[in-house]
Amino acid sequence: MNFSETLCISSFLFLLPFSSCLSLNTITSNQPLNDGDLLISTPDKFALGFFSPANSRNRYVGIWYHKIHEQTIVWVANRDSPLNDTSGVLAIDSHGGLVIYGNKSRGSPHWSANVSVPAENNCMAKLLDVGNLVLFRNNSAQTLLWQSFDHPTNTMLPFMKLGLNRVTGLDRFLTSWKSAEDPGTGNNSFGFDPTGYPQWFLNQGGAPRWRLGSWTGRGWSGVPQMTPNFIFNFSFVNNQDELSITYGIRNESILSRMVLDESGTVYRSTWQEQNGRWLKFWSAPTETCDTYKLCGPNGICDPTNTDRFECTCLPGFDPKSPQDWYLRDGSGGCVKKQVLGRTCGNGEGFLKLEHVKVPDTSKTFVNMSRSLVSCEKECLKNCNCTAYASADLIGGIGCITWHGDLVDARTYPNAGQDFYLRVDSITLAQYSKSKSKNSSSISNIGKVGIALGSVALLFLIFLVVYWWPKKKEKEEQSKYLFDQSPSHISGKNDLVDATNSELPLFDIKTIAAATDNFSIDNKLGEGGFGSVYKGVFDGGKQIAVKRLSKHSGQGSEEFKNEVLLIAKLQHRNLVRILGCCVQGDEKMLIYEYLPNKSLDFFIFDEEKKTLLDWKKRFHIICGIARGMLYLHQDSRLSIIHRDLKSGNVLLDADLNPKIADFGMARIFGGGEIETNTNRVVGTYGYMSPEYAMHGRFSIKSDVYSFGVLMLEIITGKKNTSYYHENPESNLIGHVWDLWKEGRALEIIDSTIDESFGGLALRCITIGLLCVQEYAVDRPTMSEVIFMLGNETTLADPKQPAFVFKKGYANSNGDPSTTGGIISVNDITCTVIEAR
Repeated sequence: MNFSETLCISSFLFLLPFSSCLSLNTITSNQPLNDGDLLISTPDKFALGFFSPANSRNRYVGIWYHKIHEQTIVWVANRDSPLNDTSGVLAIDSHGGLVIYGNKSRGSPHWSANVSVPAENNCMAKLLDVGNLVLFRNNSAQTLLWQSFDHPTNTMLPFMKLGLNRVTGLDRFLTSWKSAEDPGTGNNSFGFDPTGYPQWFLNQGGAPRWRLGSWTGRGWSGVPQMTPNFIFNFSFVNNQDELSITYGIRNESILSRMVLDESGTVYRSTWQEQNGRWLKFWSAPTETCDTYKLCGPNGICDPTNTDRFECTCLPGFDPKSPQDWYLRDGSGGCVKKQVLGRTCGNGEGFLKLEHVKVPDTSKTFVNMSRSLVSCEKECLKNCNCTAYASADLIGGIGCITWHGDLVDARTYPNAGQDFYLRVDSITLAQYSKSKSKNSSSISNIGKVGIALGSVALLFLIFLVVYWWPKKKEKEEQSKYLFDQSPSHISGKNDLVDATNSELPLFDIKTIAAATDNFSIDNKLGEGGFGSVYKGVFDGGKQIAVKRLSKHSGQGSEEFKNEVLLIAKLQHRNLVRILGCCVQGDEKMLIYEYLPNKSLDFFIFDEEKKTLLDWKKRFHIICGIARGMLYLHQDSRLSIIHRDLKSGNVLLDADLNPKIADFGMARIFGGGEIETNTNRVVGTYGYMSPEYAMHGRFSIKSDVYSFGVLMLEIITGKKNTSYYHENPESNLIGHVWDLWKEGRALEIIDSTIDESFGGLALRCITIGLLCVQEYAVDRPTMSEVIFMLGNETTLADPKQPAFVFKKGYANSNGDPSTTGGIISVNDITCTVIEAR
């Protein structure tokens, strides 16, 4: 049996008890392609046929790689008109057009290539070995009538052309699938904007998300990875007839594709035959600075500012709203500085900014015959010209000029191009003076090289003898700070010293005004630390204010802990701190406002939990896992959260999870994996046994809390829930009992679609692995993420560590009236002396 026959039968037997499978070379008016047949390219690199996506029974006509065992769809014909059974036919109709019928009786077509030729059409369809389905008139010239390359879906293949035919108006661009199960036209598109100097844009919901940029002669301005030795050879055409891009592979044995996926990410991948998988080697957007117009008009994004706000104003500009910039919101952009006597032609000049992705070119003017020198002269003559740059970095010709605001500029460490910004005479003098000083310093260093060597030796001695010991001493003092009781850190000055100098300090009057003097109507919640209020700054910026109670024993230490920790953490699944306020007895932390409150607000409410289908719950689980992995392993500090629970996971407007409340967190040293404390903090029910009973905590303590939280998300029940069939057990114990009996599906939240039961059961098993009694048996968060994302065989979990309830003294099951051991989910324990 050959490969094509095997593929036909294996991909089709699940739908039909018996099926014949034909391998065709062409489709003609007398030889259609039925569901189950394959049209094979020569020499059999690609195949075309009917298929169903994963978890779907809808039928589509698509093209995929023929000899790759992992079916990889590269084009779909009827993506928005699926068939609901296997009676479909791809045929050439009486008008010579390529059509898909829903049944062999050939009524109204589900899809058509919209081609009409004379009656003596003699048309034929063939699949080329580049993955292009072509329809042509089978005459001596084999006249091309239609091709799939002119109607791409979510994949760009080598030798496919994307762009605009300016003569016919045909615009070829990528559009994402709706989901992995639905190849319908999705919310994301990737193609050219022909206005001004043409650029590629990634749009989401019709709005720009990422700007690939303009062609520089070497590559796209927004893809620094493109080099002359790139594995692809690109061809860019921009003339009166067309605007297009195509690429080829330098090594024809490499299988490569570019995909726009349903999440709004563009990536390139190549097939690894030895591993039997696609390897992604480039994707975008990936950095914060990739976000379109992140820094607003006349701002520039610098990704190397990892400890500060990525946005800065271009030279000669100031933030339009300094308050928003303090809050790390640069969308308002920058405005020109008010300089006395500023007039056009009064000593103005240009600053050269290096390694720049030039701003949006959709409103620029381009003259490809002008040199860079003449470009400067022309720009200087025009008072409305704000900047210029070269259009072709290889030939050194071509002049792009900007007029008005400059948007979506960014820098690269070792890529980009020179960008010339128009500035006033004062700004020009300031920057020229600074540059002169730097040049002078370099010159002097060259003249006194021998003396510098001596100084360097003395400096090295200073580092070894004095600075390094002092540094280690400060690190030990900083570490000691986290183990001190609140009585050691009271007082305004001490708290202010603890704040990071880069963290904005707000005046209490500003915070009071934003919260309407801490109105009860703006109160979002309350805990042992104090209260949280919603606030709105002038300009509409929404914030959340955590106001620590003046009488809380935990307030000062948790305040200092959060300021020291969370200000240095940046991750999409961690809540972002915007600043703090220390004034008199008042201690406040200002966070980004998340409109959907905390996770427990949803999963434990009978009505609101229906808003969280399985996909959203799984997305939340994975987001929390990624946030915890960042804390444990990927951040500059190794951090144990110590109070992970449903109430400390906040949800943004799109229900993306963000871990909050780092008041209990601890930093671990380089080789430190476990430590002890006499001050046990956290929430009963989420605490690991070694921590709750002996004060020992590690990253595995957080893994235990994550496992508890995971089981709550899947079941929609609190870890302290009472079960009539097993009144002595809490949630973990109940899930464990059902899992042992093979009945774990019974505990899954009833609002979850039964079709996801298999994945939910897998997640229950992962959750039980996380709550095993002994820390050494629990997986790390990196192992958890691997198990969530791959269909590997899972180990059987061992006996979990759960707290038994000795029983309830009253009929209504109120644990507050018992004298037994209980787990209180809603109470955060701040100080317990460990046994």
